[in-house]
Amino acid sequence: MTEAATRHKPGAPCWVSLMVHGLDATQEFYGELFGWEFSPGPGQLGPYVRAMLDGKEVAGIGRLPVDRHLPIAWTPYLATDDADATAETIRSCGGTVGVGPLDAADAGRMAIACDPSGAVFGIWQAAAHRGIALRGTHGTPVWNELFTQETSSAAKFYQALFGYDVERSASVDADCVTLHLDGRPVAALHGLGGALPRDCGPHWMTYFEVADADEAVRRVAELGGRVLQPPREGAAGRLATVADPEGAVFTLVCSAGR
Repeated sequence: MTEAATRHKPGAPCWVSLMVHGLDATQEFYGELFGWEFSPGPGQLGPYVRAMLDGKEVAGIGRLPVDRHLPIAWTPYLATDDADATAETIRSCGGTVGVGPLDAADAGRMAIACDPSGAVFGIWQAAAHRGIALRGTHGTPVWNELFTQETSSAAKFYQALFGYDVERSASVDADCVTLHLDGRPVAALHGLGGALPRDCGPHWMTYFEVADADEAVRRVAELGGRVLQPPREGAAGRLATVADPEGAVFTLVCSAGR
């Protein structure tokens, strides 16, 4: 368990947020699954709470307006020193900005955008709220991956935003790219071609650390969620892909060597 750096480098995933219809029920689900407690957050986009572990902020959950029927999905935020300038770069590189940039009270400045393929992500210019404040323990976000048709254009887009170094998989059978900042891997891109599910299209996936993947999967089912891919061994550890009761998909990982 480690406390996150006081300020995230531009381009680093710094926050994850979820917008749902049933805020109370969603808090109960994740509180039981991850041990999260909750405190009020900025309300510019409606009721919003921050998930806490040991008094440290790890994620956000908000309530969608009753008349909005948007996909329920975890959204990663990438750190920026200037949300307005990054929003302009997003537009100039073929992406779209759907919300903002706008101030979230004294917490910071944010925008929600789509890359050219339609995958949704956020940008965050920190002020009072720096982002994820705890890493490496049960219930904390540990990784983000983009699933898209192909990685070449996606990598160029994200490189234009934040200057990532790109490492391509050595396997000729896999279209996979890892994004690096200062020599450290921060996210991955996976090109699935025709295997990309049509019902969700290009999208970002958030991974949450758990102490025991099999036990966490059992709890997801008990709490009304769904198991989409049962526990399996992967390079990062033991993994399982699940959905919460409103359908937000995420991956549980018990990191290798834990």
